[in-house]
Amino acid sequence: MPRACPFGAPKEYAELREREPITRVRLPTGRWAWLVTAHDAVRRLFTDPNLSANRVHPGFPALLAGQGGINPAGFLPWMDPPEHTTYRRMVISEFTVRRVQRLRPRIEEIVTTHVDGLLAGPRPVDLVQALSLPVPSLVICDLLGVPYADREFFQTRARIMVDRNAGGPERLGSMTELRTFLSDLVVTKQNEPTDDVLSRLAVKYREAGVEDNEHLAGMALLILVAGHETTANMISLAVTYLLEHPDRLAELRDDPTLIPDAVEEFLRYFSISDHSTNRVALADIEIDGVTIRAGEGVLLSNGAANRDAKVFDDPDEFDAHRDARPHLAFGYGIHQCLGQNLARLELEIVLGTLLERIPDLRLAVPLAELPFKNDTIMYGIHEVPVTW
Repeated sequence: MPRACPFGAPKEYAELREREPITRVRLPTGRWAWLVTAHDAVRRLFTDPNLSANRVHPGFPALLAGQGGINPAGFLPWMDPPEHTTYRRMVISEFTVRRVQRLRPRIEEIVTTHVDGLLAGPRPVDLVQALSLPVPSLVICDLLGVPYADREFFQTRARIMVDRNAGGPERLGSMTELRTFLSDLVVTKQNEPTDDVLSRLAVKYREAGVEDNEHLAGMALLILVAGHETTANMISLAVTYLLEHPDRLAELRDDPTLIPDAVEEFLRYFSISDHSTNRVALADIEIDGVTIRAGEGVLLSNGAANRDAKVFDDPDEFDAHRDARPHLAFGYGIHQCLGQNLARLELEIVLGTLLERIPDLRLAVPLAELPFKNDTIMYGIHEVPVTW
């Protein structure tokens, strides 16, 4: 279901919510699954214990060939309780509001440095390469405790891994190199712990009697993947939207206290992922007159749910004054995104800094010429040439 532009959801979402909010759809693999588009139903199913995230299950609704059949070690989104409960408890304390707020000075420093570089460099500049991608990458470097001497290697590989312009073999190669790098880093942290997430997790794993290097490296890779491309896409989309809507831009510049609410609205409005981790039913589920049979796949579309008119007035309009908190951009229930507080903080700091430092920022090419990806899971803008 393609999007007509980066700012609009697929038109079929609204049609399905109105006509058949829980409907059977054919996947690109040729298999069938249930697609859920209504906010209430999506939210309820997020918490249904009879839905499993286990990709090894034969009924798992893989969108592409090769996506199912394996659960990478350490990847929380594809674990079920009690395993999921055990490992989530180990890491959740690293992403509380209080813990994340301690990172504010460092994130502000990272953003300021990159905006300085942007202002000192040639014009126009690609906002994606100059700001959107490197900021979350460096934040994750700090979180994981990547040594400064290795950061160029880490950032280069991470950027290729999430670059949809790069070829499949190149991206796979970068992921393999990063996995090896993170496995070696885990050993270093186990032997010489420092003040970072990976060191603290290494201690918790040891205390729990689960010194599994592959699992811990997988957790580190998850933090990298989950906190990199998603935040980068949100930065690019939010800035592009504001530059295309000067009235909204002026509103935030005149009243910066609106920025946190604008961030929530951007999260609702764009959602970034059309649906969260796919699910498979472990038992029959009755919901809104529909029976989802055991073994059938389910896609919970948080992107569609976030445009539900029963929850959000004029859902296709951006409104920084609305209460967007019921949005499901970060999922819901036990699998709700660990890094949501960090993502919010990064977005607030980036938008606030850009509005203050570059008041005449503008797109260097028309919106219609910007290349945006529109694949089966996530979307975002490849390049955002800007000038001032």
